[in-house]
Amino acid sequence: MQTSRRDFLKVSAVGAGALAFPNIIPARVLGADAPSKKINVLQIGCGRIGRSMDMPGILKQDGARMIAVCDLDSVRVKDGKQFAEETYAKKDIKIDVATYGDYREALQRKDIDAVAISLPDHWHAQPVIEAALAGKHIYVQKPLTMTLVEGRAVSDIIRKKKLGFQIGSQQRSNPGFRMACEAVRNGRIGKLHTVKIGLPTDPSGGSTKEMPVPSNLNYDMWLGPTPLAPYCEDRVHSQNENPKKRYGDRPGWLRIDSYCLGMITGWGAHHVDIAHWGMGTEMTGPIEIEGKAEFPTEGLWNVHGKYHVEAKYASCVTTIIDDTFPTGVRFEGSDGWIFVTRGAEKVTASDPTTKKGKTRALDSSNPDIFKQPRGKKDIRLHVSPKDDHHLDWINSLLTGKRAATNPEQAHRSNSACIVNWIAMKLGRKLTWDPKKEQFLNDDAANAMLSRPERAPYGAMTLLKKNA
Repeated sequence: MQTSRRDFLKVSAVGAGALAFPNIIPARVLGADAPSKKINVLQIGCGRIGRSMDMPGILKQDGARMIAVCDLDSVRVKDGKQFAEETYAKKDIKIDVATYGDYREALQRKDIDAVAISLPDHWHAQPVIEAALAGKHIYVQKPLTMTLVEGRAVSDIIRKKKLGFQIGSQQRSNPGFRMACEAVRNGRIGKLHTVKIGLPTDPSGGSTKEMPVPSNLNYDMWLGPTPLAPYCEDRVHSQNENPKKRYGDRPGWLRIDSYCLGMITGWGAHHVDIAHWGMGTEMTGPIEIEGKAEFPTEGLWNVHGKYHVEAKYASCVTTIIDDTFPTGVRFEGSDGWIFVTRGAEKVTASDPTTKKGKTRALDSSNPDIFKQPRGKKDIRLHVSPKDDHHLDWINSLLTGKRAATNPEQAHRSNSACIVNWIAMKLGRKLTWDPKKEQFLNDDAANAMLSRPERAPYGAMTLLKKNA
């Protein structure tokens, strides 16, 4: 950092435009050597995704220090502290990591610069907004929010505050996905007309038998803005004494639509985001949607099973999402096709794998597509340093350069998933206005763009209080 804080902020203000480029850099990171040049991070959520992805991803960054962890489960927060301190100890770094059961208390600390939010989907919007109001930079797991109304509010406030942002759409930092999207946007397969997206499904089932609430869990706050419901382990997360099981199994909340809409947003937020990246529709959405799905009628887990949904965009490109397709994104154009997926890569041990036999992580109708030299006028998409999504975020906070994702892109990819889910629930054709973010002449569909909130929790309740 060879610039003054004043000069840095001038440059950031000029380059920010309408996007949320960070321009609130703590004065101490512009000083001498470490630790004054580190971004102090609060980790909110020490469960499966936190332990397997976000905590390791941030703890290894030289430009950041995780100085506090928070979780509603006291066992998890204790484990999170130990995990962070032991990770740093291996690098001869001694940090006494603070612990919190309520992130709102930690947000009051002035020495915390940024937060990483690794919580269930129904607990994304409120802490993101509270972190933004506190002036903290934000990393949040996908999908951005549970509802479209929340997503609009989140995007607006982060951009208004001009805070650094990254969402856990790590495929944006994967060179294979970037190569595929660049090739499509530069016309390597001719005129794009169809994008086929394959997603897994979640099983039905889950025990509805009420259980005593564990003494280590703040269950009322875990429910947050959702309706009161009896506690059972299949509703929340594993309380197994074995850490490998406690943090390895996919939790039940992923399969209950009070807390998650299912794979249509769970993995859909990843692959629809890539579809938008390749289509060049990152700031808009579909105009017509029609879908169908099977929803369980017995057991606790009630998110969708088998499904098929088609969405038409103003560019005349149609996306088709179907559980029978190989997991990944297939771009089809007038002169060929490109398919991209994670292959066998997993974020956690319990993640689903690619279906329909063996598929290459990056494939095409013509292998020469990726050998063609790029022209001077070719579109070049964002390259994350070292193909590392967390490094990309920390680097953006230290330099003022944009990260791989911005809040509006995150909102738009998630909003497309949400309107697809609404079409699946209603089972009929819908017309969508991506500018107004409303369905045309359809009160029933528009009513599904938001949800009631149980006091005193909820993002929209919070915003009303701060209006």
